[in-house]
Amino acid sequence: MSEETPAPPLPLSRAPLQGRSKASLERMQATARELMLERGNEDFTLQEVSSRGQVSIGSIYLRFESKDALVRAVLVQAMQDLRDAEDAMFERLVGACRDIGEFVENYIEDYAEVLRLHAPLLRLAMLRAQQDGHVSGLGKQAADDAVAASTRAFLEYRAEIGGPDAALRAQSAYQIIFATLARRLSLGSTSESTPTQDWDILKGELARMCIAYLRSA
Repeated sequence: MSEETPAPPLPLSRAPLQGRSKASLERMQATARELMLERGNEDFTLQEVSSRGQVSIGSIYLRFESKDALVRAVLVQAMQDLRDAEDAMFERLVGACRDIGEFVENYIEDYAEVLRLHAPLLRLAMLRAQQDGHVSGLGKQAADDAVAASTRAFLEYRAEIGGPDAALRAQSAYQIIFATLARRLSLGSTSESTPTQDWDILKGELARMCIAYLRSA
């Protein structure tokens, strides 16, 4: 991520009218997303978006000042989709898990799947954030929000967390979990460096380590 102070967020697109205009905007973004997922990069043209999405070039430029603006809109929506999935996951797990051990096991299993589903666009967001201050700033905010949400969820089981600083342990457990899952999914690293250990074994051992850490005196 860039260490420069991010610029204020830009509008993602020029506001559409209702009805057909709104549907056209949705097709533009959905088509750009499809092309990015298919190719694993941003190497598409607005002409391809126009042809596949059945929208005119003029309509695209009416909503987005450039291809970069369209790419940014897709990536920002991807980060919001991830945040929504994380929130839904926490709401479901905290209400269903009886103790911290059950929570950690289910959290790692579910979070791994959430990250796996969102990984292709997250990789592209991380790459763009290196030279796009707007995506970088939004990505940092999303990461901070994920830490805060995870910490709150762990602290629902505060009575079972050992040591004098439960919040510190909760934050540390999250960082270990995210770093392990992210590396396995090649988020922020190359696929050549991805660990080859069996995915289910890795998740199980990660859960055992985190549970022991959280419960230790």
